[in-house]
Amino acid sequence: MSTHLPVLLIVWPLLVAGSLLLLERASIKVQRIGAWAGLVVLVALAISLLRQADSGEITVYLLGDWPARLGITLMVDRLSAWMVMVTALLAVPCLLHACGGWDRRAPHFHALFQLQLMGINGAFLTGDIFNLFVFFEILLAASYGLLLSGGRGGRIRVGFHYIAFNIAASTLFLITLGLLYGLLGSLNMAELAVRIGQVTPESRALVQAVAGLLLVVFCAKAALLPLYLWLPGTYGRAPAAVAALFVIMTKVGLYSVLRVYSLWFGDLAGDLQGFAWEWLLPAGIATLMLAALGALSAVRLRILAGYLVLVSAGTLFIAISLARPDAVAAALYYLAHSTFVVASLFMITELVRRHRVTDRMNVVLPILKPLVPGTLFTIAAISVIGLPPLSGFIGKFAMLATVPDEWVGWVWTSVLVSSFFVLVAMVRAGTKLFWDIKPEQADDPARKAKRRTGHWPERVAIIVLLAYGIALTIAAAPAMRYAQAAAGQLAEPSIYVQSVRGQAPQVRGK
Repeated sequence: MSTHLPVLLIVWPLLVAGSLLLLERASIKVQRIGAWAGLVVLVALAISLLRQADSGEITVYLLGDWPARLGITLMVDRLSAWMVMVTALLAVPCLLHACGGWDRRAPHFHALFQLQLMGINGAFLTGDIFNLFVFFEILLAASYGLLLSGGRGGRIRVGFHYIAFNIAASTLFLITLGLLYGLLGSLNMAELAVRIGQVTPESRALVQAVAGLLLVVFCAKAALLPLYLWLPGTYGRAPAAVAALFVIMTKVGLYSVLRVYSLWFGDLAGDLQGFAWEWLLPAGIATLMLAALGALSAVRLRILAGYLVLVSAGTLFIAISLARPDAVAAALYYLAHSTFVVASLFMITELVRRHRVTDRMNVVLPILKPLVPGTLFTIAAISVIGLPPLSGFIGKFAMLATVPDEWVGWVWTSVLVSSFFVLVAMVRAGTKLFWDIKPEQADDPARKAKRRTGHWPERVAIIVLLAYGIALTIAAAPAMRYAQAAAGQLAEPSIYVQSVRGQAPQVRGK
């Protein structure tokens, strides 16, 4: 079983999705049982994969038993196992929140949910750049259905913008892959790392141009400036459970940048070593600052949460562009933290809307029972701002401690100023949503009639996500040790290349 773990994490959600399609004529309870059974197995597989990767061994899985340079390769190291584990943990509260009632209104929700998990896992596990494109398209196709299901009006409008933007990015991705194959003759990531290091001086500029196009594609997926304008509105209109799951999608783009450019332009790249990092640092700083300003200007909690996705993306790009193992380790820790806490904010927004009818901060309305949503919001706010003692503070402190002297002024200033902006935005949101109540409106019967407390799965889902952050705080030492080991493994691309190229097919029957 352990030998086939990489492919099982892709095939299993595909089989569950197909089974759930056959069960759609059954009751919603039957569909939920099937979805939960599939997700429990997926989490168990992700845990097994993480334990296997923690040994330091790089697992290579040759699909079809073809050599890596000819066939499709799946690859597991500490980084990919970490990303799969974060995805699986995020999926649990997302499914729980959807089972509070929203899945009744969305046709094919459970099947699309599993297909999106399949695409995300495949993107993290593939060792072939063309199949990275394939898995991108799978997760995007599923996200289109999840975003538009049961939608109307504003959600349909932003949904079409989202689809058009991603189709354009995917088209550019496909064109770039054609150029890459025509130039270097392979699409296997490990093989390309070797061939890039062997390019002639005459072809070096063309390789850089193709790599630059690919970087644009990945930055579009990761919502880096100026390719993020679509995100706040799209995520702000998505249902809470869907928006929470979408938080991991920007991390797929960031993972792709980290994986591809550390491998192709690492110690095997010769004169091309370090390509792209010098561009990503200023882009990350600009993204962080403008996203923080966007959070400061947001008048809806949903839009504020969307800008916080961009704040985390900018922070992560700053960390990985430093191209230091300790900075990458801090980024991996911060990635898990930011994924869980921002996802919880989308769900808290739905809880607030159930109580107040709207999440607009410029509308003064009473809240029915501010204790529970207010407490959850306070914990999430402390964590997302980066205040001690929660995981956000640990991640940011670890990242700032790794900044080289020549970048201390820019990086420290941008991170601290953006954190202050987020602090102001969250304090204002908490004040407007939970404290700013006019006495004459407190007993308005029309308002009381519209207030709903929501279903228990929605509250439990928020608690689970916030508990992840608290667990990251308590277990910061082992989590950071794993992240440091993953970053150290990533900093030695020659080991990756040797593992993939040295894996021989197993000829059956001999």
